[in-house]
Amino acid sequence: MDDPLLTARELVRERFPAAQAAFLAGSVLTVRRTPASDLDIVVLLEGPPAPYRENLLYRGWPVELFVQTEASWHDFADQETAKRKSPLLAMCSEGTLLVDPNGLGASLRAEARRRWAEGPPALSDPERNYQRYILTDLLDDLRGCANPAERVYLVSHMLQHASELALLTGGHWLGGGKWLSRRLVEADPGLHRALTEGVANAIAGQADDFAEAVAEVLNRAGGPLWDGYAIR
Repeated sequence: MDDPLLTARELVRERFPAAQAAFLAGSVLTVRRTPASDLDIVVLLEGPPAPYRENLLYRGWPVELFVQTEASWHDFADQETAKRKSPLLAMCSEGTLLVDPNGLGASLRAEARRRWAEGPPALSDPERNYQRYILTDLLDDLRGCANPAERVYLVSHMLQHASELALLTGGHWLGGGKWLSRRLVEADPGLHRALTEGVANAIAGQADDFAEAVAEVLNRAGGPLWDGYAIR
């Protein structure tokens, strides 16, 4: 396949000649690139047909297009920020600016970098307590789980919840799938290692190390919470 940066520029030039800005982002320009990496491209148009999202193949490359207007860009960024997980801000903060005829791209990149550096909204006390309760309950379930099949699902569920709570307690952005792993390894490589290395043993029924790592996450967030917890 052709060079990803050149291919992305050609795609934008061909399909979006009036683009006000465009970014190439994702793993494809990093050491994390794999044979399955795709081109994640954010495109800014003045108006319709934006906003929309499209997947396609272009010159042998799988491509994910995120087509926005300036107004919808801000709307999506606000919606994602409220969820504490913003692929859009990450792509525009870390990505390569492909075209920028009037300075909009540079402006949005600066805003994305500022907002990304600020981090997500802090957990409220009710949100933090709910996450503590959920993880405490899961940890108790794991200690009493004797069903191997159930243990697989339980440990997987706990890994996600523990990783998310650790990130949010530390003021870091969330991620989905592989990006959850990447966010945590960047924020706390020691905790990431303890959780991920403990998973296989926990699934096999030897859960002490994994449970200890999960308990550490709980302690950082304020400790286990179950007895007396109520939602009103």
